[in-house]
Amino acid sequence: MTVDITHLRGWIGRQEVLKDDISAFPAAALAATLDRDDAEPQPGDALPPLWHWLYFLPRARQSQLGPDGHPQRGGFLPPVDLPRRMWAGGRLTFPGSLRVGDAVTRSSTVADVSMKQGRSGPLVFVLVRHEVAGPGGVAVTEEHDIVYRGAPGPGETPPAQRPAPEGAGWRRDIVADDVLLFRYSALTFNSHRIHYDRRYATEQEGYPGLVVHGPLLATLLADLVRRNTARRLAAFRFRALSPVFDTARFAVCGRAEGDGTALWVRRADGALAMEAEATLG
Repeated sequence: MTVDITHLRGWIGRQEVLKDDISAFPAAALAATLDRDDAEPQPGDALPPLWHWLYFLPRARQSQLGPDGHPQRGGFLPPVDLPRRMWAGGRLTFPGSLRVGDAVTRSSTVADVSMKQGRSGPLVFVLVRHEVAGPGGVAVTEEHDIVYRGAPGPGETPPAQRPAPEGAGWRRDIVADDVLLFRYSALTFNSHRIHYDRRYATEQEGYPGLVVHGPLLATLLADLVRRNTARRLAAFRFRALSPVFDTARFAVCGRAEGDGTALWVRRADGALAMEAEATLG
């Protein structure tokens, strides 16, 4: 498959501005999904880190969805003609707070589009920068890495997996069942079929089961920090390394390191699925 990277790089600099309100229900519903025993969110309560992903949701009409459930390619993001699209990682800072009841704005820019050759063909990387601002100014800055790739060929073996670190000071085991994935898909209005349609995920995309959302894994890691320290999260960075499926439990792990934490997701087979770092204020 050929990719016209020159055409795709024409999307660099494209901008999008969305407005939303930090309403209470999504925050309460995510707390329940993460199995937290939180009080009902009240106006003025600070939104936990990464929970801004519950807002500014996609609103493509049903007729504008592709066969995989994603909105059809083009528009704000470049029309990359590769079948697999994944949330590869991100880097965030939290200079302020978003609060329940705030009217907020997200300004987004396509910062870069690049390509390299992978084992299964071309890989296209799209870097998007976001700023989320509320009444007090910018509260979240985010760099979001998206990778597009082709489907694996017949008989293609997956790359060797890195083992997850040992020595976790904090650990929480997670049951990655289809109910958890459905609830998170509903909360984020994510209609990508790999997260809820088992036949599509296994027969069309060749996965062994439903795929756990990358943002859900990152949210669980940030939540692990909240469960183990009262200090404020000032910055967070994460990188997805291998997929997690609903076929087995996984663990979110971490340990304190100076003014921050080292965090990772450990698959049931011991492989490292995601690594992250949190800086505490």
